[in-house]
Amino acid sequence: MITKEKKTEKKDTVVSIHKKAKKAETSVASVEPQHVEFRSREERIAAGKLLREKVTRASHAGWTAPANRQDPIDVLEASNQDRVPELVPIRYGRMLRSPFTFLRGSAGLMAYDLSTTPTTGLRVQACGDCHLLNFGAFATPERNLIFDINDFDETLPAPWEWDIKRLAASFAVAVRDGQFSDEDAQAVAVECVRAYREKLREYSKMNPLEIWYDRLDADTLIAMAPDEKIRRFRERLVEKAQQRIGDYLLPKIASVVGGRHRLLDQPPIMFHVQGEEYAQRAQDVLEAYRQSLSDERRVLFDRYRLEDFAAKVVGIGSVGTRCFVGLFFSAENHPLLLQFKEACPSVLEPYAGESRYDNHAQRVVMGQRLIQSSSDIFLGWARVSDTGRDFFVRQLRDMKMSAPIEGGTVQQFHLYAEICGWTLARAHARSGDAATISGYLGKSDSFDQAIGSFAMAYADQTERDHAALVQAVNSRRVKAIIEENE
Repeated sequence: MITKEKKTEKKDTVVSIHKKAKKAETSVASVEPQHVEFRSREERIAAGKLLREKVTRASHAGWTAPANRQDPIDVLEASNQDRVPELVPIRYGRMLRSPFTFLRGSAGLMAYDLSTTPTTGLRVQACGDCHLLNFGAFATPERNLIFDINDFDETLPAPWEWDIKRLAASFAVAVRDGQFSDEDAQAVAVECVRAYREKLREYSKMNPLEIWYDRLDADTLIAMAPDEKIRRFRERLVEKAQQRIGDYLLPKIASVVGGRHRLLDQPPIMFHVQGEEYAQRAQDVLEAYRQSLSDERRVLFDRYRLEDFAAKVVGIGSVGTRCFVGLFFSAENHPLLLQFKEACPSVLEPYAGESRYDNHAQRVVMGQRLIQSSSDIFLGWARVSDTGRDFFVRQLRDMKMSAPIEGGTVQQFHLYAEICGWTLARAHARSGDAATISGYLGKSDSFDQAIGSFAMAYADQTERDHAALVQAVNSRRVKAIIEENE
């Protein structure tokens, strides 16, 4: 177990490095998603309108870095404190590719910046790392393909504005990276916010069960296509996603050695960690994870045996955290691939308050179940008893697929922005007060335009911060590894 002293020491270090611009106004006891009071929708809409007197919608426009803003490289270095040192250069190498990959890998830096921006005080279960590639398709337990948010490492109750601002900024940066105009980039960001605002108002009119049951499936996405070209494009994506399952992935990452399946070493991306101590920890994690499952899921999990276990480097922002792949087989040799991913304190915690969960993997799992319309049947958590490290578990790439943005057209960005805005609105409606937020947003595009302005200004900031990383690598202040296959 992590001692209270260790937990406090870690938090104090993060806060002192970041020099957070404003003190979190919430206590540990008040960081739950805001509960909807039993008032009528009309009363809550009216309450939201009154919030405009406190925080105008126009106040969200633009972005100017505070005079005492921390050096972005210092913030990134602070976030590496508990990462595997040998893997940190890979993280920097991936962030170097473009301003967009920099944005993906710097959720902590943007959380620091967002904490200085205006908020209404209304809270939801925030994604925490809400950029456009953390949305995508994946399989439900019923084997249907749906579209939803699919990354929750940083989830925490927090201001709803932080998610929509990061999402809109990610579109602005991505469209610019696609060599499109600033006018196009801002229009796409505004489209994302418009969809969020309008869908949130629709959800505010639904009853809680209607919101909970609502989901965006593949058939709906195909039916929504505005023309035949887009329809065929979406059909191909669905077909490709349906092939991204363990049976198809296994031959690419494993082989038979001495009559047993073994995951292939592909250093530094995937590799085995040797030693009896490591093997014992793996067994401890499996047992702790099993205990987190509901009884019927344990019955299913017990039908598989562990065959091999290897470390794996994933993503951009997660590089350097500890992540493993477990290869399991049933009695008749049917494969199951599970991902064990380290959960660290959310980057939002210094500004939104500590999680109510002592185990950060449990924080991730509970946040995911609250936000997603459907979650993996193997979703669970564990803590390594002798190190105090937390891990959450899910299937590896179970029809999981993000939209390919390289080579995308402006029209495709617009359509994707609409879908992501819609999806975020549903996520926030599940945990927050959709009516009060909708009352604040209103029916005009005032908030949309304000966030469009913010997104462009923060895209400029991201480009400056990316340039600072390039300079830091060139001056050997930090080391980056550029992977050969990239």
